[in-house]
Amino acid sequence: MAFIIDVFARCIVGWRVSRSLHTDLVLDALEQALWARRETYGLIHHSDHGSQYLSIRYTERLAEANIEASVGSVGDSYDNALAETINGLYKTEVIWHRGPWRNISEVEFATLEWVDWFNNRRLLEPIGNIPPAEFEMAYYRQLEESADAV
Repeated sequence: MAFIIDVFARCIVGWRVSRSLHTDLVLDALEQALWARRETYGLIHHSDHGSQYLSIRYTERLAEANIEASVGSVGDSYDNALAETINGLYKTEVIWHRGPWRNISEVEFATLEWVDWFNNRRLLEPIGNIPPAEFEMAYYRQLEESADAV
């Protein structure tokens, strides 16, 4: 499983399920995130030291999208606290709770449902006990209102 998370809104913007941890797993999640966000100016992509994230293909794709790569120090869980939290929630709420799984298609569908729920209905305390999508919409609404006031 690979997730790409927008740290500002805690929104999952890209994800991919795979049987293996090859570079294509994280590249597919990244492509989904790039499609969802489109604007990449000023973005920093933070990841752990996984070989997929350090691969030439992945770092080249980040560079093509004008995204700065940032890799945490080895063994430092603080660098990946948000990602580890979301991964832990996913494993607890989907993989361990709803399994055993007959095939990868079941896992993919369950992940799709969970990501939709996480982004649109899950209440997150760090962003005011509202879902990530609602937090993001409120932010953009505030920007528009500020621009209209000027």
